[in-house]
Amino acid sequence: MKEYIIATNNKKKLIEIERILAPLGVKPVTAADKGIDLGDVEENGATFAENAYIKAKAAFDKCGLPVIADDSGLCVDALGGRPGIYSARYGGHDAPYTVKIGMLLDEMKDVPAEQRTAHFSCAVCCILRTGEVIAVEGRCNGEIAFEPSGDGGFGYDPVFTVDGRSFASLSSEEKDALSHRGNALRMLYDELHKRKEDL
Repeated sequence: MKEYIIATNNKKKLIEIERILAPLGVKPVTAADKGIDLGDVEENGATFAENAYIKAKAAFDKCGLPVIADDSGLCVDALGGRPGIYSARYGGHDAPYTVKIGMLLDEMKDVPAEQRTAHFSCAVCCILRTGEVIAVEGRCNGEIAFEPSGDGGFGYDPVFTVDGRSFASLSSEEKDALSHRGNALRMLYDELHKRKEDL
């Protein structure tokens, strides 16, 4: 299996990536697994795609190995698309997601069910070598629930629902089939499959 550096410290995200890309022979590892400190990367892009590239390029410059990075977030129509690219920083970067979810639900307390539409977006950037970049973006449409449910997933999963079920109540397989990250990673899978020399 060929090692790809995954520019994240989120173990649950790493597991999602591994589930989908493992059939290609891709072995996702973190920079920390290789003894490399990526440090803090300033995500100052205006889009998910720009931030994914910023993270991937910073990791590639330090590691010199194939890198996969993603940037994802929740976009709520009633909030004008917020929190969007600031999803991880909503309510403070170090605030636990229980706090972030509480703030989100408080902002939406007067929004009726038919106006609680939202979507998750995930941009994935893979740098194979200098000058060779794969960029894909996946999306999943849903709604914001009135209260959290389910004990799986991570982030905003307890309040993001598709067909009445929260992401946090889905099995790993069900979430992979529907999610923004699952959609983006399947696109990446297809692109990498075309480049067998990189596997």
